Amino acid sequence: MDQIDKRNRLNDEPFRFRQNKNNTVFLDYNGKQVKILKGKDAEKFLKKMNDVEDEKSRQLIMAKITGNFKRGNERL
Repeated sequence: MDQIDKRNRLNDEPFRFRQNKNNTVFLDYNGKQVKILKGKDAEKFLKKMNDVEDEKSRQLIMAKITGNFKRGNERL
């Protein structure tokens, strides 16, 4: 795990997820929505999140699912 998060950015817990009653999952990065999961993708995500015990692993799962959405040219 230490080789994956070399700059320790996941320690700040930038990712959050919300689930509505239709089992749609909304993934947020620093309070902004970046991805929506529905159907089987949402079920697989929720199962992974329930199987993991520590928060850093959950952050890593959410980071991998959101993919490469940051390019360095985002406005603050």
